[in-house]
Amino acid sequence: MRDWPWYGYILVAVIIFGLFFMFYYKPKNEELDNIKAEREQTEQEVVHLKQKQKEITEIEKELENMGTQLRELETIIPAREEIDVILRRIQQLAFDSRINIVNFVPKALITKEFYAEKPITIEMTGSYHNLATFFSRLGNFSRLFNIENFNIKALRNQSEGSTITATATAKTYIFVEPEPEPVNSKAKKKPARK
Repeated sequence: MRDWPWYGYILVAVIIFGLFFMFYYKPKNEELDNIKAEREQTEQEVVHLKQKQKEITEIEKELENMGTQLRELETIIPAREEIDVILRRIQQLAFDSRINIVNFVPKALITKEFYAEKPITIEMTGSYHNLATFFSRLGNFSRLFNIENFNIKALRNQSEGSTITATATAKTYIFVEPEPEPVNSKAKKKPARK
């Protein structure tokens, strides 16, 4: 080896360097590139997951707000009749307004597309001012009411607290959930083309 020419040493050095490059450096470099690619992919997934977490948090807040709105709407338009509750509330409003309820007649439900109307005929006596107070309080009631067929007459035998008689139909509303349509398991076949 000592009597080799100078280019022999260079050739041996190139071969050693080539072997080092092929069997050590290149595989390690590829492994490092793979690790870098995995790291970039993981970082992208983390960014994506953080974005999804933010979206989930926003959706949860929106669901909470919608739940609150639904509870508020259920007090205005409940999902069941509650005639006993309505009667007690109207009697309390009438008592507070110094109105005497003479007749309270709930009628049959009138079903519409997604709600039902519950008409209630109310006959009452009192003074004009107290009747106005009663309707004002009924308007501020948490449940939705519409007053229809309102009729007012003066009493023949009037007293200080009772000068008129009034009849009205108070309509309250009930939410009706639509029936889910049955799923047709048999798909309609198209006629064969001739």
